[in-house]
Amino acid sequence: MRLDKYLKVSRIIKRRTIANEACDAGRVTVNGRVAKAGTDIRPGDEISILFGDKTVSVRVLSVAETVKKEEAQGLYEYI
Repeated sequence: MRLDKYLKVSRIIKRRTIANEACDAGRVTVNGRVAKAGTDIRPGDEISILFGDKTVSVRVLSVAETVKKEEAQGLYEYI
């Protein structure tokens, strides 16, 4: 699954366009490398996102095309 879509489906970032902009600005890394919006995401990957002066790091547990709001947090765990 594409990185920008994963961020939206997992509700880490609310909208896909915002996720795209964050990737284009170089604020998102996957496994320690700056990632583009089209980067392929798989279970086990570690994603770090720079929000202003705060960094959020998560580990991908599973990938799903659609999930309910209540189940979205089950797709990842905070590191």
